[in-house]
Amino acid sequence: MQLELKRVKELFEYFLESVKKDGLIKSVYKVMLFFKTRMKRKGRFFPKKQEIERQRLENLQGPLVSIVTPLFNTPEGFLKEFIQSVINQTYSNWQLCLADASDEENAVVKEVVKSFHDERIKYIKLTDNGGISTNTNKAAKMAEGEYLCFADHDDILSPNALYEIAKVINETGAEFIYSDEALFEKNILKPKVGHFKPNYSPEYLRANNYIGHIVCIKKELFWAAGALRPEMDGSQDHDLNLRICEKTDAIYHIPKVLYYWRVHGQSTSSGAEAKPYVIEAGVKAVQEHLNRTEKSATVIKGPFDSTYRVKYEIEGAPLVSILIPNKDHVEDLKILLESIYQKTTYTNFEIIIMENNSESETTFYYYEVIQKEHENLRVLYFEGEFNFSAINNYGRQFAKGEFLLLLNNDIEVITPGWLTDMVGYCLQEEVGIVGAKLLYSDDTVQHAGIIVGLGGYAGHNHKYFENGKSGYMFRLAVAQNLSGVTAACMLVKTRVFDEVNGMDEIFSVAYNDVDFCLRVREKGYLIVYTPYAQLYHYESKSRGLDTKGDAKLRFENEKKLMKERYGDKLLQDPYYSPNLTLDAENFAENPVLPKV
Repeated sequence: MQLELKRVKELFEYFLESVKKDGLIKSVYKVMLFFKTRMKRKGRFFPKKQEIERQRLENLQGPLVSIVTPLFNTPEGFLKEFIQSVINQTYSNWQLCLADASDEENAVVKEVVKSFHDERIKYIKLTDNGGISTNTNKAAKMAEGEYLCFADHDDILSPNALYEIAKVINETGAEFIYSDEALFEKNILKPKVGHFKPNYSPEYLRANNYIGHIVCIKKELFWAAGALRPEMDGSQDHDLNLRICEKTDAIYHIPKVLYYWRVHGQSTSSGAEAKPYVIEAGVKAVQEHLNRTEKSATVIKGPFDSTYRVKYEIEGAPLVSILIPNKDHVEDLKILLESIYQKTTYTNFEIIIMENNSESETTFYYYEVIQKEHENLRVLYFEGEFNFSAINNYGRQFAKGEFLLLLNNDIEVITPGWLTDMVGYCLQEEVGIVGAKLLYSDDTVQHAGIIVGLGGYAGHNHKYFENGKSGYMFRLAVAQNLSGVTAACMLVKTRVFDEVNGMDEIFSVAYNDVDFCLRVREKGYLIVYTPYAQLYHYESKSRGLDTKGDAKLRFENEKKLMKERYGDKLLQDPYYSPNLTLDAENFAENPVLPKV
């Protein structure tokens, strides 16, 4: 495998950091995995021949599915491959609805369609080109099926696409279904990259149209939602997906590559910069969605093309109680407090420092000084040995705020609007917890949300990535729902904290935040990660875990408790694809795709 010099340097640095953290043997394994996951294995997303034959013999019975596709001057080769991929489906109860708006002098499109002698293919020649939404709606009007699948004229369906969709419909009654997809140039057996998506994430969908292809929608729901809207051309799919998700909870993600998105000069998959009308349509689509769902918020363009940032309005400036455990480390605490008071634009907060067994006189002198300087700061004294959960539960007893902000003492504020942004998200009724992006001092990522299952337990989203990068499918750069966030900087509704009886004190040091987040999610609340709240976290990259004596025993015991409490749930994060590795924190492709 050929790697440019810069990438080799990055890999070497990654290896050195890994050795410090995990030891030599595990680090060598990680590097081997790095190479293995980047090998272009032929047909790695394609179903096995035996599975294709098994599905054909099964002859699955299910609803009639109408594939809806507008045509416009489609290259002959592309169109033949697309139609053949439909004919090759292992599920036979389908219909292909083609609406052709090609130029009059372009007769080859019609000729190609007519060359396929299959009565399930429906074709109409449109008298004029009304645009992508209008043409697609006309194709949808031809559909006789109970469900509509939307596909582009130059792409290819995996032979098991409709089988997997029909199977989900039969088993779950889902009304809105989407799958993973892969990008290719010439041969679908040699894909460039796979797009492995999370289950339904409403905040992520507001930030960008991660759903992509293939999409299947119950026909009556499609028309009830208003079909595709011509005024949204450029972001018509995003607009439709938002409107559909407003009308149904029967949403299902199939974590398999069922769709191959062709990369060529005229396709959006080629990564060309978004045109102004596309950006405007995307902003409008998200803004109208927020208006319809009665959320007070403003949408602006996000950090990358085809991404959007939602800025939620805050009415009444609710009080935030900032809880900071501390033992000595006065210089760290001073940096934190000065950054909060000097940079934070959200002003309605109180700070509660939970003092725990400090030994330096300097610490207690600083407490006296800082309490005199700030009326909204007080120091409480927690007796007993260090227990992060117990200390925060103690601080909550004295907190007056509508929100609690759990905050480590080795933090420094970067973005002035950090707390405003976090409160805006946490004010949403469905949201229980909000987390921030935490950076090491060298501006690489320490934390961008928790992925359950990494390393067998839990790990950090995009750890060690350079700040400002988009990450995997923009997941480092946009707001989204995740399974957890670190308690080093965690905002939670006070009533939600109380509803789950606070943090479980059986987890004194490790996994207390993971356990807390999972219990909050079990109550039906969503957790949001926002990259717009950025803070430094001066946790040493090379420090690792204390693996000696009582500390080691305590850590191993808390790992055991997590396994006993959650079992296989730790390996099934709905916001992380089973097609991605659990052995690294970089969203690398799983070298052995699971059977799902």
